[in-house]
Amino acid sequence: MRKLMLAAIAAVAVLGSGPAAWAADQAVQVKAGGLALNGTLALAGGKAVKDGVVLITHGTLAHNGMEIIKAMQAGLAERGLSSLAITLGLGLDNRSGMYDCAVPHRHKHTDSLDEIGAWLGWLKGQGASKVALLGHSRGGAQTALFAAERPDPVVTKVVLLAPMTYDEKAEAAGYQARYGKPLAGPLAKAAALVKAGKGAEMMTDTGFIYCPGATASAASFVSYYQPDPRLGVVAPLARIKVPTLVIAAANDEVVKGLPEAVAPLADGKRVKLVTVPNADHFFLDLAADDAADAIKAFVAE
Repeated sequence: MRKLMLAAIAAVAVLGSGPAAWAADQAVQVKAGGLALNGTLALAGGKAVKDGVVLITHGTLAHNGMEIIKAMQAGLAERGLSSLAITLGLGLDNRSGMYDCAVPHRHKHTDSLDEIGAWLGWLKGQGASKVALLGHSRGGAQTALFAAERPDPVVTKVVLLAPMTYDEKAEAAGYQARYGKPLAGPLAKAAALVKAGKGAEMMTDTGFIYCPGATASAASFVSYYQPDPRLGVVAPLARIKVPTLVIAAANDEVVKGLPEAVAPLADGKRVKLVTVPNADHFFLDLAADDAADAIKAFVAE
């Protein structure tokens, strides 16, 4: 414990010391919706928040310490870009690490909008005058939705890294394949509960996202499974006003068909599309460097 405390003190000291090589990460926290939310601020050498920050949102049930997020923060810092990687609360106070499937789910897909907004407000309070939003996987779709529905003058660029797409038939087929039962039954039950004003009622032993046998509130189930194009990246992407970069992984087995889905919107100006060769959904190893290079070039334009 003493070593951890000393490391934390050292990180804060380095961040406050002015120009240097890439500064140590700093743990930061905000309050939103009654929850303490955690983030990691990584300032590039010689940079301050006022010089610009990339605000990073992770994927489904994940966190800001997962490999792809850490690789992005390190790669961006090496390229002179500071970043703030956040962990979505998912209805839990002071959450860290992967979401435990045994914990009842009360969160909603759209909770992320308020939380991204809270962190954006924090950055503005720290003096940020320009922010690039970056999201991976579901976090990419949520980032796109935030940019489309809650534009802010401080947000000048948006980067979507292997963002989640949405197709109603594919979603139903995926649920059937994963849990061996149709989606229609639990979705109808959940929707009926929500309509009756009982969205907080818990549904037990149901498949939910990546969690078999999960317990989830009716409102949570509806939020993630209702037929709604806003759950994927394409519908929000069409409404984002600031320049947006979509980065696809050539060997993505999680989000399939992303380049084809985005191509009709990719005019090379408002929306740019880049595909990283030899990359899977999590942009491991050299693929992370390729993605960071593309982000640096785009943000610097």
